[in-house]
Formats: sequence, structure tokens, C-alpha cells
Amino acid sequence: MTTDPRPETRAALPAEGSLQRIVLVRHAETAWSLTGQHTGSTDLPLTDTGRRKVALAGERLAGQRFTRVLTSPLSRAAETCAITGFAGQAEVHEGLREWDYGTYEGRTTPEIREQDPGWELYRDGAPGGESPEQVRARVDELIEELLALCRAGGHALLFSHGHLLRALAARWAGQPIALGRHLGLGTGSLSTLGFKRELTVIEVWNDRAHLATA
Repeated sequence: MTTDPRPETRAALPAEGSLQRIVLVRHAETAWSLTGQHTGSTDLPLTDTGRRKVALAGERLAGQRFTRVLTSPLSRAAETCAITGFAGQAEVHEGLREWDYGTYEGRTTPEIREQDPGWELYRDGAPGGESPEQVRARVDELIEELLALCRAGGHALLFSHGHLLRALAARWAGQPIALGRHLGLGTGSLSTLGFKRELTVIEVWNDRAHLATA
């Protein structure tokens, strides 16, 4: 059984070595990302440290042109987009909203596992929030939109959240959403999705080189 969300479209993918890429930016640091609290719909601002560090990501992206710039509607992603210099081109996209953690919102994984031992978001979802199947469905829909853009010669810059981007990368690679649990992604990081031969691939993941001297 294939886990690839779009096997019928492989022949139409951009050629290897083409300029078509999807660049991912995880939003900068917030108070809850520091403490490990699950932050879905809670609309927290960036910390001062986060703002300062993500400006360095903006320096790395400076001068690059994108056909579309998409951001989650949540302010931590939109603020990251603005600091990096792309607010004027940005479109809000609901598909980039973070996983809905339901009753687990604001809680850390160790706290959740005190009442639900062995809990794993990518397998179990969140009570009162989204299931892995629901997140997979909206990520797959976003991927189809991005593939259509790339086939037309475009490339995109996305500003979103940790768990959502990990799910997106897993599905872009044609893998089950559960692969996301193995894809660590730091705040303010840059990643790139692209193409190799007939495959969609993860080209760069969790690049935080710009933060090394921050």
C-alpha cells in the first residue's frame, strides 16, 4: 500500500535541478516555545530574543523572490513574516494554522503523559482538537496547491508552526504523517522542500546556522 498522497502526479513534477522550491520558516521564539507548552490557537507574541534572532533569518532570505508568500493567520507566524521583510507580499492561509491541541493546549508533553501515559500527538491527536487524519487531510490539500504552483514555474515561502510544518514535510516526502515526530524543528529555522528525479524531497531541514552567533 502506498503512503504517497499524490502518486498519479509524479510525471508532471518539475525537473531535477529546477528552481522550483518551497521554503519553510518556523515562527520565532515565544514564551511557550521556551517552556515546551503546546501552542495551537493561543495567540502569543514573539519574545524580544525571538524577534532579534529571526531578523537574522531575514538577512539570509534577503534578495530572494517568491511567487507566493503564505503565512498562518496566527500572529507569531505573521510577525515572523514581517520581521523577515515579506509582510507586503504575504497572504494568510488557513492551511498553515498550527495543530489544534484541544484540551491539551498550553500543557507540556510530560504533563499530558501523567494522565495519558505513552501519548503521542502524531499517533493519537488531541482530545477536543484535531486528529492526525484531520491534519493530514489539510496538509495534503496544501501540498496539492503547492505542487500546482511549482508545475507552473513558481516557488513559495511559508511561515508556520512546528508540528504543522513537520506534518507537511512528512507528507511532501510521501510518508505517513507519523514521520513528523522524528523531524525536530527549532524556532526561527529555515527548511526547503524540492524535487529530485521523479520524487518530492526534503532538501534542507531545520537550518539554524544564522542563529549560531545570535
